[in-house]
Amino acid sequence: MDDAAFDQFARDELTRIEDAFADVDPDQVDVSTSDGVLRLDLRDGTRVVINSHRAARQIWMAAVSTAWHFDPTDTGWRAARSGEELHATLKKLVADRVGVQLTL
Repeated sequence: MDDAAFDQFARDELTRIEDAFADVDPDQVDVSTSDGVLRLDLRDGTRVVINSHRAARQIWMAAVSTAWHFDPTDTGWRAARSGEELHATLKKLVADRVGVQLTL
């Protein structure tokens, strides 16, 4: 995958994640984007930061005291170290912290 293809794949994923919060009450999860960084401020004070990292060809997510580096796969994004899938990880994090059930 070349840089342009990676950038498009990552941008599409970040847009998909942002769109998943379209119907979520902003008092539960406040969503903001800036320069390709997606920030989620959860009601309980948790901040989730998600961005693409071209040099590593990964999507990075950080929340609480954990960071994940997700590699692109044929079926989405998977963390190299833990094997966790991006959507499942984000859905569980948001559900556990503020009880919001996402559809991704």
